[in-house]
Amino acid sequence: MAHKNKDNYSPYKARKANAGHDLKDKKVIDQQKGIHKKPDQIYSASEANDRLFDIFKNHHFTCSHEERQKLAEFYVLLMQNQEHRNFTRLLKLKDIAIKHFIDCLIITEFAELKFPLLDVGTGPGFPGIPLKIRFPKEKIILGEGVQKRVEFLKHVRENLNLKNLDIIGRNINPHFVYPVQGVITRAVEDISNTLRNVISCLQEGGYVYFMKGPGVNPEIEQVPKDLKEYYQLVLDKAYDLPKTENHRRLVVYQKIKNAPLPEDDDNDILLEEN
Repeated sequence: MAHKNKDNYSPYKARKANAGHDLKDKKVIDQQKGIHKKPDQIYSASEANDRLFDIFKNHHFTCSHEERQKLAEFYVLLMQNQEHRNFTRLLKLKDIAIKHFIDCLIITEFAELKFPLLDVGTGPGFPGIPLKIRFPKEKIILGEGVQKRVEFLKHVRENLNLKNLDIIGRNINPHFVYPVQGVITRAVEDISNTLRNVISCLQEGGYVYFMKGPGVNPEIEQVPKDLKEYYQLVLDKAYDLPKTENHRRLVVYQKIKNAPLPEDDDNDILLEEN
């Protein structure tokens, strides 16, 4: 006769629960180490193109066939390099389409970008690569200080045959004086820090485009008085990614006055022109 388990304890369930905790612990450890899981599936460029068509249509986003084809090729390169280089936490095509591609390109509906355009802290190419795909003839400069990302950007430039796309293998700071008419960033750096870092390269009358989340008010309020001498806020646009609950803010500053140039920087500027 079987004895009744008064404590309602199940060794099988316990082992299963512990296994689940182990998986969660491993996931946390991997995230802390900067290790991201590789994508379960990488679509071919042709199939990705077809799927992007459906995703963009469902999210009321307009994209030409040529743009979509290049974005599909970019998706393949990004996913092929993801396992060893840890470029993005987004691994599904739908998430990449919405939170990378649409997110980067939708701002062209709200503001007219000025070129040459410098993408500060571009990472694996956001928003610079999608914008280059949309504006193939305009000069775009990608600024990135992490060498493995710089190498990937060169790889993308070559494989997608992107012309007039320069790559700067260093962090942008006030000593960077390469003249540009526009600066854009989707990086997490504080607004004040970016305004200060691009003060020498952005020309008078040029614009800085900040792609931010909805909680950006403290950053705007904390821009110091000395920077307000050179910049003025000209646009603060709240919007959602189409048919999602992803809230965004596009914050744009115009440079109204040139600042004195800094003394020479000891660091060489590595500019990979194309």
